[in-house]
Formats: sequence, structure tokens, C-alpha cells
Amino acid sequence: MTEAPHAAPTAPIPSSAFSPLRQTVFAVLWAATILGNIGTFMRDVASAWLVTDLSGSPSAVAMIQVAGTLPIFLLAIPAGVLSDIVDRRKLLIGVQILLGLISASLLALALTNRLTVEILVGLTFLGGVGAALMGPTWQSIVPELVPRSDLRNAIALNSLGFNIARSIGPALGGVLLVTFGAAATYGADVLSYVLVIAALVWWRRPAGADDELREHFGGAFRAGLRYARASRELHRVLLRATLFFICASAIWALLPLVARRLLEGGAGFYGLLLGAVGTGAIIGAIVLPRFRAHIGVDRIMLGATLVTAAVTAALAAAPPQWLAVILLLILGGAWIAALTTFNGTIQAILPNWVRGRGLAIYLTVFNGASAAGSLLWGLIAEAIGLQGALVAAALALVVVAFAALRLPLPEGESDLTPSSHWPEPAIAEPVEHDRGPVTITIEYRIARENRAAFLAAIARVAPERRRDGAFAWGVSEDAASPERIVEWFMVESWAEHLRQHKRVSKADADLQAEVRRFHAGPEAPIVTHLLGLSPQREGRKTGAADHES
Repeated sequence: MTEAPHAAPTAPIPSSAFSPLRQTVFAVLWAATILGNIGTFMRDVASAWLVTDLSGSPSAVAMIQVAGTLPIFLLAIPAGVLSDIVDRRKLLIGVQILLGLISASLLALALTNRLTVEILVGLTFLGGVGAALMGPTWQSIVPELVPRSDLRNAIALNSLGFNIARSIGPALGGVLLVTFGAAATYGADVLSYVLVIAALVWWRRPAGADDELREHFGGAFRAGLRYARASRELHRVLLRATLFFICASAIWALLPLVARRLLEGGAGFYGLLLGAVGTGAIIGAIVLPRFRAHIGVDRIMLGATLVTAAVTAALAAAPPQWLAVILLLILGGAWIAALTTFNGTIQAILPNWVRGRGLAIYLTVFNGASAAGSLLWGLIAEAIGLQGALVAAALALVVVAFAALRLPLPEGESDLTPSSHWPEPAIAEPVEHDRGPVTITIEYRIARENRAAFLAAIARVAPERRRDGAFAWGVSEDAASPERIVEWFMVESWAEHLRQHKRVSKADADLQAEVRRFHAGPEAPIVTHLLGLSPQREGRKTGAADHES
């Protein structure tokens, strides 16, 4: 499972923190995803603990974490694209059925005592595939399910529901595991999938209107990668997230061994520790807005990273069990602060047209860093011991906390709503959507004394052109008339250029207006659309026409 979606728009209602729950569809799906997440956490507790029974190797325990997160690293971006081109409700139902079958397989193998480390890792990997397909899809249906005025509150409730499940699921899973065994724990997870599937079947998602510019998988995939490659703000967030999650993954990868070896606890105590993390996250989600109102996101990240380092180091000292529970409660608050800061920043810098793919790229980095970090800290624990690995991770987090201050997170205050200020392109006859490549030229007249300022302004436009779909961009001058300067950019097809018209944001429009103010011509800059020609194809057309005549 993943964090919950949110409900069908109805008439505007005064907004409050819980106003999205007034939407029936949202309330049902939100409750269903809480139950589904509780089941998933119970399953994960059972699998992680069974591995410690089957093998005491830190690497084997860490492999469970790797198996769960690696598929999301590998498949999040294709899943983000897929969620934009298929019926999301049907995709979610299919994925829930897949995950239910995985848990049913674990149930059958537990009943027959046939579970091995290899089987647990393999089925956990398949579960990660399902999570990879589902994550971007759940988030993509958010605008369909709540009025725009309730969107932020719905996202907050989404996180709250996830952490309610985090606080209940592990503890309940530990109790079931100790009292009734692994089979009962897996059976409860199967039941949770039945409930989620029933809620999705009940939801009657309105059929979307056909869009003649709907992207196909290959083109949408390339467009998402082009955007990510050109967005420097996105690069900054992804780098910060990578450094943090690689170091912070140590505590999650090694926590089962910490609970068993250092703290001398059983399965129930391990579930209690994870429940404390969820409870701490709920408390953190409630109080964090008050801190955010007084300090910036970078100081929140500094505090969250240092607290995570302190808890990791304290666990290495093998504290009493009651103190360990308190430490994990504090860790939950720090963890939710980091997650919501990164996620909120990503949401703020992504325009709607690429939001799913941008979030998928973030999920790829998050889970890739977590998987790589889990494997790394498992190997380090093999080499220098469990306590040594925890101390090393704590020191690495301290270094990352202060080094990251030199790479501040973007503010995300630009207006990214579509400006729709580009006029329709002038064409002599209809153009096939797959015709391309297309070269767009914009001719300016720039006085010599304004040349340097113009070039500085237009350089800021280049990343925007590339983010919105251009695979090449440049500026050229006329050798015979240096005051005639031409900006040009290329897109792969006519359809992709038409999509550019819909993607240009109000912030982009402001940049373009800054460039146009240097234009000294009597009329607006001249825009030309040049369509690629294939001599062989045109020759065949001409030959066929001559033959017919």
C-alpha cells in the first residue's frame, strides 16, 4: 500500500483540516487505504522478523529492505508514466489483486513451513513491484477527488492516515506474530487487500474526455526525463534527498537486529518500536506547521538530520528498552519532518503536467538511496559490527546536515499555473501530430547597447524551453545584420509543440516578457514554425501523385 488518495469534488465548503472527509469518495478510500497500510505493515513486520529466525546475518536482514525498495527505484518512473495513460482505477485494482496474491502465497508457505530467506526476499521484491506501480497512481488521482481549495488539507490527511497505519500496523503485527504466528499475520494482510479492492470497485470514476494530445508511453517517458534533466531546482532537491536517505537508511535496515541483539527484545517489542515511530510521526505532523511558520525548510532539515543522527548513535549504546521506545518516538517526528519537507518542496516546484513523473523520479531517488544505503550498512555491520555501523551512520548524518546548508532547498514560490498566452500557430494546412522534428524560431531586433542584457535574459529562458519539451535550443545572429538575433528550439513532433502551448506557466511568461522588452522592432517578434521534411518520403508522395494523374 501507499499513502491514501483524496475525494470527488462537490460544491465548495469552508475549508478546514478535516474538510476533505466531507467528500464521500475521499472518506471511503482514505479509510480503506489506512486499513490496507495497516495490513502491509503487519506483513513487513512478520517477514523482517522471520528472516532473523532463519538467518542471523545482517546482510540477510538488510536484503529484505533492499528487496522492498529496489523495485520502486527501478520502476517508479515507468509507473508514473503509466498512471497518465491508462485508467487509474483499473490499474489500482489490478495492483491490489497482485499484492493480495503475494500475501496469500506467504500465508500458504507459512502454514506449510516452507518459507526460506530466498522465498521471503523474492516475494518481498514482487511486493515492491506492486508498490512501485501504485505509488504514483494514488498521488495522481488527488485532483479528481477533492476540490482545489481542499487539496492541501487532503495531502495532510493523506500523511496523517499513513502514519496512523504506521503506528498501529507494526504493533498489531507483532502481537499477531507472537500470539498466533506468521500465518495469521499474513492472513490479516490478505483481508486488508480485500477491503481496499472492494472500495475501489465501489468508486465509480467518471470517464475522462478523450484528449487528442494525450501522450503515449514513449513520448511521455522522454518528456519526463527532459524535464528532470533541465530542472536545476529538481536537481538540488534530489541531491539533498539522496545524501540524507543513504545515511538515514541505516537505522531502518538494522532495526530488527538492534531490537533483538542490542535491546534483547522479541517480535512484540520490535513491533512496539515501529509503532513508536508511527506515533512520533503523527505528533510531528501536527506540530510541524507551527515550526515551519517561524523557521525555513533548510533549518527544519538541519534539525531533522541531527535528531536522526542522535537517535542512531543512542541506539548504538544499547539503552534500556523503555528509553529505546522514547528514542524511536523522537525519530518518528524527525523522519516525518524530513519526508514532508522534501515532498512539499518537490510538489511546489513541479507544474501539474509533469507532476506525476516528477514525483516518480523523486520516489526513484528515495527508494534507490534507501536500497543502496540498506545494502551498504548491512555490509558495514558485517565488517565492523552492528554498533560500529550505527556510530558510523550517525557521524555521516552529522556531516551531511552541515554540508547541505551550502545547497539550500528551492523556495518553490513561482506561479506554475498555465499562462495560455501563446497564440495558436499559423499553418497553411492541417499538420499531422507525429510530424517532426519541429524547429521554432523567434526573431528579435536588439540594439547593440542592449545586446549583453538581452543575452543574459534569454539565457534564463533556455531551461524553461527544455523543461517544456525542447531537445535543443540556441541563439544565433544574422551575419549581415547583427541586430537581428534569432532564438530557436526544436521539439520532436508537432503534437509535442502543441503540448508546449499548454505547459507554459505564468512564471515562464514573466521570463519571456523580460526578453521581449529588449525587442526594438516596430511589431512583435516574428515566430516561425519549420517542419522537418524527409526527401525520400516526399519523393514517394510525388511519384504516387504523378502515377495517379
